[in-house]
Amino acid sequence: MIRADASPRGRGDIPLPEFVTLIALLMALSALAIDVMLAALPDIAGTFSVAEPNDRQLVVTSYLAGFALGQPLHGPLSDRFGRRPVLVAGLFVFAVGAVAAAFAPEFGWLLLARGVQGFGAAAPRVVATAVVRDRFAGREMARIMSFVMIVFIVVPIFAPSVGGAILAVGTWHWIFGFLCFACVGALVWAALRLPETVAPEDRVSLSGESLAWALRTVLTSRQTVGYTIALGFMFGSLMSYIGAAQQIFVDVYGLGRLFPVMFGAIASVVAVASLVNSRLVGRFGMRRLSHAALLGYLAACGALAVAGFPRHPPLPVFVVYLAAVFFFFGLIAPNFNAIAMEPMGRVAGMASSVIGFYMTAAAALFGWFIGQGFDGSVRPLIAGFAALGLLTLMTVLVTERGALMSSRDRLGSPSRD
Repeated sequence: MIRADASPRGRGDIPLPEFVTLIALLMALSALAIDVMLAALPDIAGTFSVAEPNDRQLVVTSYLAGFALGQPLHGPLSDRFGRRPVLVAGLFVFAVGAVAAAFAPEFGWLLLARGVQGFGAAAPRVVATAVVRDRFAGREMARIMSFVMIVFIVVPIFAPSVGGAILAVGTWHWIFGFLCFACVGALVWAALRLPETVAPEDRVSLSGESLAWALRTVLTSRQTVGYTIALGFMFGSLMSYIGAAQQIFVDVYGLGRLFPVMFGAIASVVAVASLVNSRLVGRFGMRRLSHAALLGYLAACGALAVAGFPRHPPLPVFVVYLAAVFFFFGLIAPNFNAIAMEPMGRVAGMASSVIGFYMTAAAALFGWFIGQGFDGSVRPLIAGFAALGLLTLMTVLVTERGALMSSRDRLGSPSRD
């Protein structure tokens, strides 16, 4: 639980519960723009006569591509000009992309508009992470990110249902109107309440020398690079699931209108795991908790591997498997992110950009590759989960020089060094 009397370290007097909620909603906007579209993918494909069923996934992939491309720009800009101006500009671009998508005359234009929307959404994602790092570090950052993750997950839980409700009274074009409205609401809240967390004397020049120094600081940190690569693999599994979820639950298991309910129920497991993480990370540390969860993730994957990666496991078995996988994911993601950001101080914006860019690009690539393998069964998905989990473990082992579950975490004092 977040104490109402707690105050975040750093500049500004926004209460911590409001700070966490606002940061979470800024980050959740990117996920909302993906998940709210899932129920509309068949209608969009029908409107534009998209013949190949797997091509409907491009509505998600094009957004992720723009999202990935925007992150290397927004971080350095926020280090130079401050977090607030970059955030406001990004939200404006997101709204423009939503309007353009609503009026797209053909499928190619829709994909382009989704790319613009994703480019704008990169700003709140990068800025939100940098703002948290401006105020917190170490286990305390992991704790705050766990609270953020709860709200971050709760919003997308209901997103497919919201999309379905909109489709019940209108067309898929209305969904983009809803996204534009949500974006404007986030923009107004942030403009009125989110304080600037980078003082003028702490801002980094945009000169080639300064940018090279900031990038070198990020790329020469073994810890930051290693856990960034690991995050790419883990989010690849998440994106592959999101891209294929509608086809799996509707086409394979025939859930029809119950798809949003099932999607939300599984997503809620991540929120529960994030709450558990917020309670345990201060006691056990980021590495112990996330490394143990990674082993649990692989154990869940191993159970279906022993069964030969069945093409059509019974729905209850498949749901339990997904619940286990995403529970462990909820313990891994906030801790890996905090560990990656831990060595970064004054270059938090650049670090957030690099981490976000690689994580999103890798997730989009792995998600697309696994999603395009959909063959009317769940085998490509569960095999992809297992492969990505193994790659994550190998990356962590290399990063930690073979040591797992050590307790060498910072407790939470922020630094601008």
